[in-house]
Amino acid sequence: MKTDTYTEVTNKIISDLENGVLPWNKPWASGCAPSIPLRHNGTPYRGINVLILWAAAIEHGFSAAQWMTYKQAVELGGQVRKGEKGSSIVFFATLDKSEKNSSGDEVTKHIPMLRSYSVFNVEQIDGLPAQYYPTLVTTTKTVELSDSAEAYFTSTGATIVHGGNRACYVPSADVIRMPIPESFVDGQSYQSTKAHELVHWTGHEKRTAREFGKRFGDSAYAFEELVAELGAAFLCAGLQITQTVRNDHAQYLAGWLTVLKQDKRAIFTAASAAQKAVDYLDSLQANIVAQPLAA
Repeated sequence: MKTDTYTEVTNKIISDLENGVLPWNKPWASGCAPSIPLRHNGTPYRGINVLILWAAAIEHGFSAAQWMTYKQAVELGGQVRKGEKGSSIVFFATLDKSEKNSSGDEVTKHIPMLRSYSVFNVEQIDGLPAQYYPTLVTTTKTVELSDSAEAYFTSTGATIVHGGNRACYVPSADVIRMPIPESFVDGQSYQSTKAHELVHWTGHEKRTAREFGKRFGDSAYAFEELVAELGAAFLCAGLQITQTVRNDHAQYLAGWLTVLKQDKRAIFTAASAAQKAVDYLDSLQANIVAQPLAA
C-alpha cells in the first residue's frame, strides 16, 4: 500500500489541472448521461472518491458508472479481464491505541487512518449480469430546462433574481443573481451555473457557515470557488444535467493549482466541503425542512 495517499491523489488532480483537464467535468461526454460513481450495490460514492473515479473514467474512457472490487466481481459471476488495473479509492479506518493518561489510567485513543483499496469499472469485467453494463443514450443540445432540476432548485428556497449579465451569489443580501436563461448557450449551461451559485449559497452563516480561516489565507476566495466547482459537479451529476465550463475557468485554474501544491490535503477538504453543501441542498428536498446550522 502506498505510504501517502493524500499526496498520490492530490498529485494526480494537479497533473490533470496542469493539462487543462477538470477531472470532475468530462466522464459523460462519451454519450452517457452524467452519473455519480456507484458501488456494486448501487450505493453512490461520496467526496474525494467521486473525483478519483471520475478522473479514472476520463483517463481510461469508461462510460459505466459502477465499480466493484475483484472479489465482488467474482461473487457476481464476473471476471476481471487479464491485464486490467484497478483504481485506488480511499476510506478512513480507526486505529485503537491504548495508553495511560495523566492520572495513570488506561484509556483508548481512537486514531483515524486513511486507507486505500482497488476497484474496477464494470467495463473491465466480463460475465456480469446485463444490468451492470451501461446503455448509451443519444444526447442533443437543447435550450429547454430540466423540469426536475428546476424543481430541485426551487425547493431549496434560495432567492434567485434574474437580470444583468453576471451570475453571482451576494452574501450581504443572501441573493443569487442570474442572467435570464435565454442569455445562455443552452439550458444545461444555465442550470449548471445556477448549481454553482447554489453551492456558494449553502456557505452562508445561516446554513453550513463555511469558513476556511487562516489555513488558506489569501487563497480562501479561490478555494471557495473550487468548492463551488466541485459541488456543482456533484449536484449536476445527481440531477442528470451536464456541467459546462465557466467563462472564468482559466482565471481560477492558477489559483487552484497554487492551493493544491501548497497543501496536499486541500483537495480532500474541498471535496468534503462540496459534499456537505450538496447534502444540505438534498436535505431541502421532498418536503424535508432543514434547520439552519447556525443562528
